[in-house]
Amino acid sequence: MMKNKEPQQWHDYDDGLVLLPDDGKKHFFDHRKNVRKIIRILFLSCAFLFLFDIVFIFEHKHLSFAEGEFPIEGWFGFYGVYGFVACVLLVLLAKHVMRTLLMRKEDYYDQ
Repeated sequence: MMKNKEPQQWHDYDDGLVLLPDDGKKHFFDHRKNVRKIIRILFLSCAFLFLFDIVFIFEHKHLSFAEGEFPIEGWFGFYGVYGFVACVLLVLLAKHVMRTLLMRKEDYYDQ
C-alpha cells in the first residue's frame, strides 16, 4: 500500500530565485569526478580535431574563398586557432567594453 505524501513545495523568493526541493538523489554532475571526465573528454576531442588537421597538411584543401585570396586559410590548425581567438576576444569585449556602455549607477531606477 502506498502512502500519500504531500508534494514538496518549491520556494519562490522576491529576487526571482526559485529553489526546488531536494529529491535526495545524486545526479551525474553532482560528482566532481564526472565533471572532470567531461572536461577531459572536451579537451581531448579539441586536441584530436586540431591534430587531425595533420592528416590533411599535405593534401589539397578546398578553401572557402577564391584560390590564393586568403592563403592563411590553408595553414595547419587555422580554423581552430581562429575560433579560439575569436571566442576569447568576444568574452573580453563583453566583459570590458559592453560593461562600460551598459552599466548604470546603483540608484539608476530610484531617480
